[in-house]
Amino acid sequence: MGTDVLLQLGILIFTLGIICLLHYLPRQGFSQLRSKSRPNIQANRHFILGAQFLTRARSVQHRSNKTTAFNLAKSAAVEADKALAIQPKDPAVHILKAMALDLMGRKGSALKSLNLALSPPLVKELSGKDKGDALFKRAELLISMNRRRRIESAMSDLIEAVKLNSENADAFCLLGRCYEGKGFNHEAKHAFSEALKIDPGLVEARDGLGR
Repeated sequence: MGTDVLLQLGILIFTLGIICLLHYLPRQGFSQLRSKSRPNIQANRHFILGAQFLTRARSVQHRSNKTTAFNLAKSAAVEADKALAIQPKDPAVHILKAMALDLMGRKGSALKSLNLALSPPLVKELSGKDKGDALFKRAELLISMNRRRRIESAMSDLIEAVKLNSENADAFCLLGRCYEGKGFNHEAKHAFSEALKIDPGLVEARDGLGR
């Protein structure tokens, strides 16, 4: 009788111990998960806020309000820097910063941010479309800065960009301009034609094809 009671008591104690352990471990696990994800959440908040500032800056810029657009773009760059302080290896944030800096007229700094986003291992975190769009933006910056000696680099970016994102009419159009500048008329015609297939209303591509 005494042995049965002790056995039952032992089983009860063991069962209670297992219940306590199962209750304790998940709490510890979720606690660690929350502490690890908190910086990511904060970085995402800065990224989203920066993206909102950038969208507003572009909208205002189209209405020729340059001062307001500059200030909004500056706010976007500040939020990007806050996000990068938490997640310095997030390529999307580097791209956001590049777009904001470009809108502020700081093209050299914007180019540096894009180079970081497109450098290994950061570039592996980008989707094919996002990488293609970033390559197009880098090529656009190189050409707008009149870096003639880097035209080959810009063309390489554009060729890869249209492979990764075949729906980017602006990339095809810019590639057509590069080919035209190099005297590759057949390739230029093809690029302008592809741009017009995507966006029939793209005047620059239509003009390029006419030339």
